[in-house]
Formats: sequence, structure tokens, C-alpha cells
Amino acid sequence: MSASLSPAARTPSVARIPAAALHDAAGRFGTPLYVYNAAELDAAVARVQAAFGDARVYYAMKANPNLSVLRRLFAAGVGFECVSPGEIARAEHVGAAGDALLVNGPAKSDAEYAAGGRLGATFIVDRAGEAPLLPPGSRVLVRVNPALAVSTHDHLATGAANSKFGVTPEQVPPLLDALRAAGHTPLGLHVHIGSAIRDAHDFTAAFGRLAELRPHTGPLAVLDAGGGWGLDADLPGIAREAWAAAHAFGAQLWVEPGRYLVARAGTLLTRVVGTKRTGRDFCLVDAGMTELMRPMLYGAVHPVTAVGKAAVDEAAGEVGLWDLAGPACESGDVLARDVPLPAPQRGDLLAIGEAGAYGAAMSSSYLTRSRPAEALWDGSDWTLIRRRETPQDVWAMEL
Repeated sequence: MSASLSPAARTPSVARIPAAALHDAAGRFGTPLYVYNAAELDAAVARVQAAFGDARVYYAMKANPNLSVLRRLFAAGVGFECVSPGEIARAEHVGAAGDALLVNGPAKSDAEYAAGGRLGATFIVDRAGEAPLLPPGSRVLVRVNPALAVSTHDHLATGAANSKFGVTPEQVPPLLDALRAAGHTPLGLHVHIGSAIRDAHDFTAAFGRLAELRPHTGPLAVLDAGGGWGLDADLPGIAREAWAAAHAFGAQLWVEPGRYLVARAGTLLTRVVGTKRTGRDFCLVDAGMTELMRPMLYGAVHPVTAVGKAAVDEAAGEVGLWDLAGPACESGDVLARDVPLPAPQRGDLLAIGEAGAYGAAMSSSYLTRSRPAEALWDGSDWTLIRRRETPQDVWAMEL
């Protein structure tokens, strides 16, 4: 299998929405603004379903929990992996329950156990001490930490030896026995090594660690291979490896894509406020870390384009390299470095691509900034799927 390209090596994308439509959205709903292309969402689901065949697909809701996105995915036959009481409530709100619902997380609350049990969800057990906490007669998967160094940022590496997630391979057989003794039904094993994995061989290594457990577990009903594939990953190749691992256990394959399904469908629109030169050349914009946390949180790289501006020749000196800086009084509030742009003018519209995952989901009201609106493009018109917050919304719960 081939390794994925790094984000910086990919062609910039604005989710295949026409420039005129992006300008229309910015005019109607203001900026900063998250926009999503419905066709791109559908295409990502289709790619996963085509690559993994009969595998059951669960969307890792944390990537983007907008209800309109969830309804569209659920209608396409995708279930949900939830990691908080609020996410379980969202899943229930759009009609998901039973086999369509997974409850995951390293520190589940009583509310999560209760809601998951009421809805008939499958629980992903993350530690040995969970057996007595589960609702009676629960269906469970045991999350295995394969202790691998993988090709992603440390903050995204959930299968590393020093990660808080999962149990060691040595703990798996006694934990399966303890779950059975407590009256639960262990369906199988779960592994998720991280997000934005660049090298597909990391998945092969993780599946190999699971295969070493086969003599100690016997046949299993399910192998959940998680997600975390890079946006340019060789999905058919990863699927072959995952199915081979599942067949070794006599198991059905489940997968849990998150970012892969929604990242490229989403674009953050922002307007240029001005420029300044200090030790760097800065293009100041009206979006920042409160709208898009990923660059500051773990050095994520997003493609940036000037919407509607004709391509220019960098060699001819018609373009400069700019750092895209937001309005927060924080030195880390920089969305991108060395972005090639034609001379930015106040009011120019910029599109920050691959922002459909962990963009709006991680947005905050820090500095009493209003979280942005979100809109969905159906190929001909826009639907507002989240209104922009007002300052009054931000402080509504305060006394």
C-alpha cells in the first residue's frame, strides 16, 4: 500500500463549490462562515462503502456533529460512534439506536452508560475497570492499544504506548473473561491508532498486533478497525488488510471514519481585514483560532485559496507568501504560514479548505466571539444549517 500525501502536498480545494456560490454565501450569511458541499459528503460515504464492502460503517461524530450532516449520513446507512452524553443525545435525536450506535471513550460517565444502555448501544470498553459499570447484559468491544509509533502528530496518536486509550494486548484475554463472567457479551476487538495517519503501513502494523491475540481469544464476531485514514489514503488497500485481519478471527468488519467523511466537504470562508509587515508578512483575516483550532492545536495544514481571483504566476512576482493571522490577542492565532496569495486587499474572500472536520466542532466563544454560521450547498442553492451566534447567545447561561 502506498503512503498518503502530506496536507501541504495536496492541491488546494474549496470542496468543488463554484466561486460565485461562495461569494453568494459570504454575502448572505457573513463571515467567518463554514460551508459544506452535500455532493462531497455523499461521495466520501460512497468511497468508504465501495472500498470496505459489507463492513458496517460508523461515523465518529466528534469530527462534525451538525444535525444536518448527521441526518444525511444516517440516511446513507451510516451509524454513529459517540464519546459524550451530548453526542449520544444527537444520535438519538436523528433516530439512531441499537446496532447503529457505539459508545466509546476512556472515562465514560454514568449518564453515558445509562443512555447507551437505554438505546441498546454497543459499548467500546477502554479499561478493565469498566466491566462492573456497564448496563446489565451489554454488547461490548475491547479496545486494544497496539503501542505503535505512527505517522501523525503526537496529539493525534491514540495507539501509542503512552496514550490514555485502550488496554494492552496482555490485558485482553482476562478482560474478555471478566466481561463474560459479569454477564456481558464481548463481540470482539477494537483498534484505532489515531487521526490523519500519513503512512498506510501503520494500519498493517496495528492489524498485525491484533493477529497475535488470535490464539488467546478464539473466534470473534466483530473486529472494529477504527478509522484515522489520511484524506489521500489507499482505501481499497487498507480495506484488504482490515478484512484479512477480520477473517483471521472469523469476524465481521466494522470501521469508524470521522475526518475522512467530512473534511473535504467543508470550507471556512473568511475575509481579509488588512495586511501588516513585522518580522513576517501577515494577511489579517476575520477568522482565527476560535473558528479553526486545528493549526494551533496540532500544527494542521489547510489549503488556502483566494476566491474568484485569477491564477497568478509566482515566478513573475505577482504573488507573495503570507501568514494568515486571526483577530485573537494570542501569538498562536495563525491559521496558515507562507500562503501564496495575490496581493491581499481588504474585503477579499479567502477559502480555507479541508475544514469540514474538527473546524466548527472545535469552535469556541473565547473572547466572547460568536461561533460562525454553517451552510450546506446542494448544487444549486444554500441552506442555513446553523445560525451565527449572537453575544447574547454566548452569555445566555450566565447568572
